[in-house]
Amino acid sequence: MDEPIFGTLATQELRLVHHRATRSGLQHRHAIEPPDPAPGQPVVLSVDVGPDVAVDRIACYYTTDGSDPAGAGGVPARGEAILLNPGETEWDTLLWGYRTRWLGLLPPQPEGTLIRYRIGAWGSGRPEIFADWPDARAASEEAAKAYFRHLPPPDHPGQGDPSKGVVFTYRVDRLKPPDWAREAVIYHIFVDRFHPGEGRRWQQTDDLRRLSGGTLWGVRDRLDYIAGLGASCLWLSPVFPSPSIHAYDATDDRRVEPRLGGDEALHALVEEAHRRGLHVMLDLVCNHISNEHPFFREALANPRSPYREWFDFDDSEIGYRCYFGVRTMPEIDLHHPAAREWMLETGRFWLREFHIDGYRLDYAQGPGPGFWAEFWAACKSEKRDSFCFGEVVEPPDTQRQYIGRMDGLLDFHWAYALRQSLARKQWSSDRLERFLEAHRSYFPESGFLLPTFLDNHDMDRFLFVAGNDGERLREAVRLQMESPHPPVIYYGTEVGMTQAAGKASLKGLEPSREPMVWDDRQDQGLLQFYKDLIRRRQEKRPWEAAHPTAEVNP
Repeated sequence: MDEPIFGTLATQELRLVHHRATRSGLQHRHAIEPPDPAPGQPVVLSVDVGPDVAVDRIACYYTTDGSDPAGAGGVPARGEAILLNPGETEWDTLLWGYRTRWLGLLPPQPEGTLIRYRIGAWGSGRPEIFADWPDARAASEEAAKAYFRHLPPPDHPGQGDPSKGVVFTYRVDRLKPPDWAREAVIYHIFVDRFHPGEGRRWQQTDDLRRLSGGTLWGVRDRLDYIAGLGASCLWLSPVFPSPSIHAYDATDDRRVEPRLGGDEALHALVEEAHRRGLHVMLDLVCNHISNEHPFFREALANPRSPYREWFDFDDSEIGYRCYFGVRTMPEIDLHHPAAREWMLETGRFWLREFHIDGYRLDYAQGPGPGFWAEFWAACKSEKRDSFCFGEVVEPPDTQRQYIGRMDGLLDFHWAYALRQSLARKQWSSDRLERFLEAHRSYFPESGFLLPTFLDNHDMDRFLFVAGNDGERLREAVRLQMESPHPPVIYYGTEVGMTQAAGKASLKGLEPSREPMVWDDRQDQGLLQFYKDLIRRRQEKRPWEAAHPTAEVNP
């Protein structure tokens, strides 16, 4: 297994499952050109037809008023329809058959238009089928089943009804990342493990499965340290009420967890951070909530509850769709209009009420690219210079689907390449250089940021993987600070924090989440090395050559 963080794509066997699932049947996978349409630009749709289906005609049913499209046999029942034409045919050895690409042209639209569309295909005497059913999430879950083994099969693979098809969405606009994000140095904090604050001591530090006592007051008290490092932005782990330590399963998306200091502490932290010129970003989960959330509890208890349709209840062992089979994390059906609007308002809420500067969006491939087109626009309309970047642990061709739908994505493949080359010494320097050059050319030079990182809360620390060799870490940091994309520093990496054991050996995520060291265990030489490189980065401004001035008109 190369890197556990890739989960459902961590082995050759799992990659084969993914390849077959996403290339069989009728596959659109949000493939449009250009990927980020400007006002007045026509859009080319492409659809791949696998060897396992036989179709003679393909149509796209679309609307421009925000409603869901409907139609059959190429005749629209709501909105408009266009027909697609067959194009190139190619051989796929892994499928052992031919795949044909069909193309269609959607007309240009004015700025602010939200396009929703479905793609249907049919043949003589055969019923109409719809693109991406099952969708990419089903492929991930099938791979997850192989990876985690204990998961139940995906009984409801994908969004919507197969008789109607997956609804795809894009928005015509000129939204771009804000200038401050392009030049940001982001400091990633796991709040419970950073600092207790206000003169308090840690509750405990030995058992990483228990609370340690870090608070938002503690983050506030260490802002001078963060600013002194050269960071310009804080990324906070989830701060919402939750039954877990990690809090990626919220019970209330509009309040701050009392044990972290509550609403008062976050207000104080943001105020003090902004006074120092630091931006503050929250870690937000839109894909799922806690099974203790009042909305889900009501939906579970009452089939007639208005929240019932916000979730996908079924006859599986668990009884509802949830995040990778974890029953405590039921997924929200963001295709439901009320659920979607609730989540959009959650995004606006923290920007408006707490003056938050943006979001790191957890498991962004769950809701899919279409939802983020609306979420991104909602955030920009509330705060013009907000910054939204996602976590999409998928191949680069899947990550490209999010261009024009958010400001950027965490660059997992950049991190993987540096860990393989510099930490594990499994790649040669030539291979690393070739990968980085190809990776840069694969993504657009403007309008889409790929924040780089060496480690995070879900993976083993870089220094641990490198056998605690500080020179390997320094070499990786040099490359990170020379990248045009915003660097992310996971708390403690800058002072040489490592871990006692690997995540795989302990079968959990806790080993890289040890409390921050604030004593003589800090590697002051490494800390100064970081400060010098960040200062040099600010002087050389590598992002300017890669990214022109941002446009953020909502």
